[in-house]
Amino acid sequence: MVEIHSKARIRWACRRGMLELDVLFMPFVEEAYDSLDAKQQATFQRLLTQEDPDLFAWFMGHETCKDAELNTMVQLILDRVRV
Repeated sequence: MVEIHSKARIRWACRRGMLELDVLFMPFVEEAYDSLDAKQQATFQRLLTQEDPDLFAWFMGHETCKDAELNTMVQLILDRVRV
């Protein structure tokens, strides 16, 4: 797994092959990422290393992520969208 350390690399990693994921990740990283604690930032970075089909399934509610930390991050991002 490649570690993502700089904000520029995180922004780049948010650019996915699916528009549905782009519209979730890009606003989140611009508006909320800096307010996350270090553990949450690490979890978000780990989320960005996952495959697009898995991410799509988790965010669209077709599947639940079995990794509790990643699932919590998915829910955090979805909660921001629902507000």
